Amino acid sequence: MRRGWKMALSGGLRCCRRVLSWVPVLVIVLVVLWSYYAYVFELCLVTVLSPAEKVIYLILYHAIFVFFAWTYWKSIFTLPQQPNQKFHLSYTDKERYENEERPEVQKQMLIDMAKKLPVYTRTGSGAVRFCDRCHLIKPDRCHHCSVCAMCVLKMDHHCPWVNNCIGFSNYKFFLQFLAYSVLYCLYIATTVFSYFIKYWRGELPSVRSKFHVLFLLFVACMFFVSLVILFGYHCWLVSRNKTTLEAFCTPVFTSGPEKNGFNLGFIKNIQQVFGDNKKFWLIPIGSSPGDGHSFPMRSMNESQNPLLANEERWEDNEDDNREFSLQSF
Repeated sequence: MRRGWKMALSGGLRCCRRVLSWVPVLVIVLVVLWSYYAYVFELCLVTVLSPAEKVIYLILYHAIFVFFAWTYWKSIFTLPQQPNQKFHLSYTDKERYENEERPEVQKQMLIDMAKKLPVYTRTGSGAVRFCDRCHLIKPDRCHHCSVCAMCVLKMDHHCPWVNNCIGFSNYKFFLQFLAYSVLYCLYIATTVFSYFIKYWRGELPSVRSKFHVLFLLFVACMFFVSLVILFGYHCWLVSRNKTTLEAFCTPVFTSGPEKNGFNLGFIKNIQQVFGDNKKFWLIPIGSSPGDGHSFPMRSMNESQNPLLANEERWEDNEDDNREFSLQSF
């Protein structure tokens, strides 16, 4: 009886958690819907008097709005990609691993299993990266998301504002969403500003639209500042071919820690997210190369292009010089 109550309580808590996880998304949707009403109806149809200006404002606004909403939808509803079956332990291997009590033997078992897989990253202690909750050997750049309760390929972070885990399958869409969000806020702020000044100087009558226009400028500027910082940070990550997790915790390879282990050079780093075909870079259509289970590494490309090794040394020297200057200061 007591066990039944515990299961019911646990199920109820999971259900509440699932419902509450949509609250940030609901907040964003409500703000966007209000901004649509305030811009289209209160600004363009009521406040703007010139017919030509109305048409131009509305056409450009809806063009940006469509891509903004499209990328947000893709970021939310594109499911995180999980490792395929070959990375999971077989039933026999799982039984053998769990029944083994000696950690050193378990470690060797995982090493033997990983030899058959394209896995080159390790834990900080040099062991094979293994998820004891999903019972699988983690592919390179794969991490377990405690919120989604699954291992996610090339996991970047879990974003509450899209209620989804950002990883290999939707990182391109997330970046596009940030870019179009910045453009959306910037467009609203620049087109509303002149009417904000007119209301401020009393050149326009003080009607209901005044409060929508004034508040619209304030909200657009507020979101623009926060979004441009976040977008700039992710642009830096893409330029170095890093995830958010890798920026905070240096990846460890079989040869040891390497902060630029996946850095292939600026252009190739961008192509690792957006693909080789530039006509798909601005459209939220899946074009990232590979299957998310393995990635080209810097060490494999240095033999083809020795300049990559020199570039890494230059970057390290710049970092060292910067640290020395800060210490001297």
